[in-house]
Amino acid sequence: MLKHKYILLVVFTIGFVTFSFSQHRRYAIKNGIGVQIGITQYDIITDNFATSKSDGWIGGLNATVELPHKPYTVSYGMKLSENNIEISGRPSELIASDEALEYKLMAVQLGFTFHLKVFDELIMLEAGPQIQYNSKLELKEDNQENYFINGYDTLRASEIEGISQFNFNGVCGVSLGLGAIKIRAQYIYGFTNILDKLNDASFNSTLKDKFKGNQSMTAFSVMITF
Repeated sequence: MLKHKYILLVVFTIGFVTFSFSQHRRYAIKNGIGVQIGITQYDIITDNFATSKSDGWIGGLNATVELPHKPYTVSYGMKLSENNIEISGRPSELIASDEALEYKLMAVQLGFTFHLKVFDELIMLEAGPQIQYNSKLELKEDNQENYFINGYDTLRASEIEGISQFNFNGVCGVSLGLGAIKIRAQYIYGFTNILDKLNDASFNSTLKDKFKGNQSMTAFSVMITF
């Protein structure tokens, strides 16, 4: 009888230890909200126009998910930016000149980003997809509406404002900092043709040109996480 009790005790002990160590470890998942603000340089990479990048601003909110047992974290967020670009033009159809026509572009970007921990959280590499809704190109100076775009005989500055407003981007970058404050540098490239809508514009029925351009944005910002 005593022998049987010892056997039951051993079986119970082995079963208890096996059950205890077979459980999954629990990790504390940390969530945070980040606020960022910074400056941008914006351009459209195209063979149709002679463009020059110009400065703008960017701001937004990010929701971060910290996974301590993983070599990466993830975040998703929304950014609002005001971007500026210069396109070469001239005031007269017959007189050759090179004047900067200044355009403004407002954009809202929704993105999902992976953050690879290169050196714990001090240095992190970032990449992810992004969906963008943007305004039309807005000519800043009303008196330049009838200027002509260089490279074309009849194309006016106001006629190229109606660009495509839904675009898909890719984002890559790096963030530096530890704790609540980080400095972030990102490059945003537009995979879709932001000038595609110009191909269906009424002026192109006679011009019959092929408009193609990809947006290029560099953003430098400071982010504070709560």
